[in-house]
Amino acid sequence: MAVGTAGTSVSARGLAPPGIVLGVGLGGFVDGILLHQVLQWHHMLSSTDSDNIGVRYYSPATVPGLRMNTLWDGLFHVVTWLAVLIGLSLLYSRVTHSRGRVWRSRALWGWGLVGWGLFNLVEGVVDHHLLAIHHVRADRYQTWWDLGFLLLGALLVVGGWLLQRGAPAVDLCRERASSP
Repeated sequence: MAVGTAGTSVSARGLAPPGIVLGVGLGGFVDGILLHQVLQWHHMLSSTDSDNIGVRYYSPATVPGLRMNTLWDGLFHVVTWLAVLIGLSLLYSRVTHSRGRVWRSRALWGWGLVGWGLFNLVEGVVDHHLLAIHHVRADRYQTWWDLGFLLLGALLVVGGWLLQRGAPAVDLCRERASSP
């Protein structure tokens, strides 16, 4: 199937790059807004200490520590915002007609779930396990919270892959009266 304005449809595979990048950005927003700000389970540097990666400990229980964590949380949000903008620009470069049909396609949402899951897997492995700069929730069950975060990431990747797998190409011709 053709991709772009010259063709009449865009394949599920053609929606993979924008869908994955959008999923990474939106998944990062869910993490940052829900876990960092609303639930306040952790911040970007809330588990750092000089023993694990040579970074000074920035306890969110102190004003200077909270300020540093807020700064790093903000930088994290800038990166996720840029991912969303890049994903949207990739989508726009592929689709200039019938955008409504693309937004409703199983392919785009499936690839978005794959991207969200990849975000969870990479962020979970790197930040929670390798660098140990924070955990999903720092309490006596933190290992289980971190493993659950990885499991959620894996389920999102598998679910997204299955959702997009059988998705038909998106017809970029005019909307049909019988279309949902």
